[in-house]
Amino acid sequence: MIKTHPVIDLHLHTAISDGTDTPEELLLHVREAGIDVFSVTDHDAIAGCEQIRSLLRPDDPRFLFGVEFSCKDDKGKYHILGYGYDPQSPVIRSVVEKGHANRMKKLDLRLERLREEHTIRFPDADIKALHALSNPGKPHLAGLMVRYGYAATMRQAFSEVLNRLHVPDFYTRPDTAITAILAAGGVPVLAHPCFGDGDQMILGKELEERVRRLMHFGLKGLEGCYSGYTETLSKQVIALAEAFDLYVTAGSDYHGSNKLIRLADVGYDTDMPLPNGMQRFLRRMFPDEPFR
Repeated sequence: MIKTHPVIDLHLHTAISDGTDTPEELLLHVREAGIDVFSVTDHDAIAGCEQIRSLLRPDDPRFLFGVEFSCKDDKGKYHILGYGYDPQSPVIRSVVEKGHANRMKKLDLRLERLREEHTIRFPDADIKALHALSNPGKPHLAGLMVRYGYAATMRQAFSEVLNRLHVPDFYTRPDTAITAILAAGGVPVLAHPCFGDGDQMILGKELEERVRRLMHFGLKGLEGCYSGYTETLSKQVIALAEAFDLYVTAGSDYHGSNKLIRLADVGYDTDMPLPNGMQRFLRRMFPDEPFR
């Protein structure tokens, strides 16, 4: 069957990283949402993708292995998405393991700072549960702060405490992530290109230079349709992708109840043809499926 106007969401998180849905729950929600093509892009983790693959039925939506690497170098911070890679590739598994190790170091430092700077302590059982997670992060700590009365809401936990903690950064370099995705046969894509660190907006010449620099490392696409974009921002990113002959992807950045973002809220009108760069991306990923 030809999917003239497919519903696409290629930026989803599970409880393997900082979402709230288990892989099983996410797959159920994807089915209910009528999504045609989806990908799980947990932070520095591929275990959720492996679980999803084991649960897929023949009539399920098309699924792509995905990942989102948190990256940083002397020029700034980046989130690099990887799609369609070989999950058995030792190169990409090495980067995933490094990302996991970085997150565990940051977890321990945040717990230390919470104790020393804010006298915030959690029960040993909760600390043990945090260390058992694949990729614990600030949302997990915020949830505990709310549970034990250190903050009224997760937003308050972030704004008044967690975002103010002085913790050294441990990141994968963007060239390392891009090289690993390519070596594993995948497609590296810059997530939400207009958004930098915190509330930073990256537009115009600055965005163009940023993209050119990442293309030098092998970047192949931009997330042109995104839940946080205005129509104007989306058009700018798509136009930049077309000018540089890059793929275009669409993603909601769904995290379950951790964020007020709906599945498939990617900011494009499914009554209109997909952008050329997105059509090319889908043909690359699904050569036998005539999406348009």
